[in-house]
Amino acid sequence: MEMVDLMYRTTADSKNDKESVFYKLEVLGYQVGQSLVERFTRDRPRFGDTLDVDVYVLQDNNFRWFLRMSTEGGGAEATKKAVLYLWFPCGLIRGALNNLGVVSVVIAETTVLPQCTFQIKIAKS
Repeated sequence: MEMVDLMYRTTADSKNDKESVFYKLEVLGYQVGQSLVERFTRDRPRFGDTLDVDVYVLQDNNFRWFLRMSTEGGGAEATKKAVLYLWFPCGLIRGALNNLGVVSVVIAETTVLPQCTFQIKIAKS
């Protein structure tokens, strides 16, 4: 995930700059998710009925992006730095669902590497 490192390194240390990096990563993931669904569902019909309001929790115990991640401090420091890498997949999931006609909010968290949890809140549209 070179793009995450590049965006993070090229910003100043102010809180607003970091939030703009998070936003850019999420938007980039959103666009990729929309493009992937558009490509994969090109020859398939759209969903006929949308889902009700619901919350889905997806837990990945071996999230590939975190498998070889480590820092000198390890533990809490590594987990804190790993959160930056979750913005892109959150956007990717949200973009994919949006292109399928499902309005959602995606939140991710990690407490122990390489595990992460995605919480997907779906609203009836």
